[in-house]
Amino acid sequence: MGKPSETENIDRLTFVGHLGELRQRLLKSLIAVAITTVISFFLAERYIFPILISPIEGLLSAEEVNLIFIHMTEMIGTYMKVSLAGGIILAMPYLVYHLLMFVSPALTRREKKYIYLILPWITLMFIAGIAFGYFILLPPATKFLMTFGSSIASPEIRIGNYISLVTRLLVASGAIFETPVIISFLARLGIVTPKMLSSKRRHAVVVAFILGAIITPTFDPVNQSLVAVPLIVLYEMSIWLAKLVQRRQPKAVTPAPTS
Repeated sequence: MGKPSETENIDRLTFVGHLGELRQRLLKSLIAVAITTVISFFLAERYIFPILISPIEGLLSAEEVNLIFIHMTEMIGTYMKVSLAGGIILAMPYLVYHLLMFVSPALTRREKKYIYLILPWITLMFIAGIAFGYFILLPPATKFLMTFGSSIASPEIRIGNYISLVTRLLVASGAIFETPVIISFLARLGIVTPKMLSSKRRHAVVVAFILGAIITPTFDPVNQSLVAVPLIVLYEMSIWLAKLVQRRQPKAVTPAPTS
């Protein structure tokens, strides 16, 4: 067998370099999450747990029900889950930054500038999604679950089950609200177009209601619509933003006829 060509050597070195960069960025991201998780751990009892429990405090007092744990390791597991979720949320801007920086070498100088423009919006939309889930989605969902069948049996709510429900809803809401930012970024790169997005509108509506059924823990169509309808609105917003930021393709230059 012959020796590898110069092009193959360059490709191999490039691949190894990308793996090294990926390892460094993953390590930095894990360190950041570890630090923010420790911070969240010390803030959990005084700040995070009261915030998460607040939406059902009125229901708990009205029904004279307390949050309980029935396994010896349940409370410490719940504590760690809350701390990790808080750590990921706190570190989210830093994590997104490293993700975008990892793919930036494949972008042009103008596209790299666009990364810095969308980074604050990624953070803001994630926070907006969490706020939507906390103030709009969570109260009716918890009320439905707490009161459904209460004439048959009295609720005894496990803290681990409740926290898993709340964190899943909040993180999912935050991720959903990233849709316009991500799609506008893809449109700016020319990966998607407004025409393509418009042609998939019916599919997007179906997917929105499927996600609404997955994210919400209830079979209540009203609660499912609280997720699906905003997701449809965000998709329509994405189409508008795609039209706004769509990268204009340079017009082909027609060669002059030769004599």
